[in-house]
Amino acid sequence: MSNNDSQNTITMNAVNLYKEESYTDRQVGTIQRLIPVKQDGSNDADRETLYFGQTQIMTQAGPLPISFPIQAKSIDEAVLGFGEAAKAGIEDTMKRIEEMRREQASSIVVPGQNSGPKIQV
Repeated sequence: MSNNDSQNTITMNAVNLYKEESYTDRQVGTIQRLIPVKQDGSNDADRETLYFGQTQIMTQAGPLPISFPIQAKSIDEAVLGFGEAAKAGIEDTMKRIEEMRREQASSIVVPGQNSGPKIQV
């Protein structure tokens, strides 16, 4: 292992672990419930359970996955709040796409300069 490899060690945060549960209606989307756990796998009652929704919208380029937080204290609340949270997530995604389009359109290309696409790996 080179010195550079040892500086880029990937480690998990052992005090920020969550157990994952997924719920789906198999039509509109999925709700992910993240239950905080301690290092030994037991529930951590000192931290809040988190809820995230996932759905997709169809675009000209095909399906676009959308993920978004859901403010809820239970799976019942998450199911009831899914629609509004999905709407906000879709609106946020569309704003970010439009912002990227504007940035791309406002790029000035000067002939003779190495202005081709920059690919980072």
